[in-house]
Amino acid sequence: MAEEKKKSDYLVEVHDLKEYFPVRTGFVKTIPLKAVDGVSFNIKAGETLGLVGESGCGKTTVGRTLLRLYEPTGGEFYFDGELVTDKNIHSLRKQMQMVFQDPYSSLNPRMTVEDIIGEPLDIHHLYANKKERHDKIMDLMQLVGLNAEHATRYAHEFSGGQRQRIGIARALAVNPRFIVCDEPVSALDVSIQAQVINMFEELQDKLGVAYLFIAHDLLVVHHISDRIAVMYLGRIVETADADELNSHPIHPYTLSLLSAIPIPDPKTARASKRIILKGEIPSPLHMPSGCAFRTRCPYATERCAAEAPQLTDRGNGHMVACWEK
Repeated sequence: MAEEKKKSDYLVEVHDLKEYFPVRTGFVKTIPLKAVDGVSFNIKAGETLGLVGESGCGKTTVGRTLLRLYEPTGGEFYFDGELVTDKNIHSLRKQMQMVFQDPYSSLNPRMTVEDIIGEPLDIHHLYANKKERHDKIMDLMQLVGLNAEHATRYAHEFSGGQRQRIGIARALAVNPRFIVCDEPVSALDVSIQAQVINMFEELQDKLGVAYLFIAHDLLVVHHISDRIAVMYLGRIVETADADELNSHPIHPYTLSLLSAIPIPDPKTARASKRIILKGEIPSPLHMPSGCAFRTRCPYATERCAAEAPQLTDRGNGHMVACWEK
């Protein structure tokens, strides 16, 4: 029986998403590694939500779990009002795609560019004949800034930026409405990063596609995102409009991330104070009680150890999970 659709203002709705991985600690004993522990967010059609945080905080796991590359431990994911399950994920796969972090390992070295981009068209039977397939691939290559003569070449013959363009063309082949961008520029040179970011924005203007843009660079995320969610050890600790979060951060972790951004003006840079967090990141296998950030937080109190704070609205949709700020 088809899942019942509900009316919604959002294209993507994620409620209390959990992803636990069992880790063996003995001959038969396992304990759960809580990579994602109760994450919720919404994305409107044509909107970009930036998801930022340190390496290992669970950002990539969120994206992969949404697209069912990992089987979720708990929570619900609605796409255009329809609950996504194992039964309907294949039919929804055309509308949800992913651009992977590493353009070097995410492309098949034995396939030409034309076959890499054409593979989604083959799987979903999106052409009537070989000429239509070829024409669609040429249009996609032109859309992402690749030349027609690149079609017969192999992935290893291209630079990192060109390979990422191939990956983006592959994701766009099925005309998706939502793309998970998993740190798509982190493996690229800074000059190439700007070109790829600008291309993502141009494609969004042309196609109206929504992005979950995962990155650890707040500067990049602020540039491309409408809203930003900050993640720490499997949970979202702050979310707000991009400009609001950049100008009025509240959570101590967000304050620390923003203070680490290089400032091009020497005078402003000298006047700004870098917030350096003390202590080590806790192991996700042995999380501290209460707030996971309390072991590194300068404002931590007994209440932080006793009870984990929930996201609360501080005005205009600026959500923060902190007792003391």
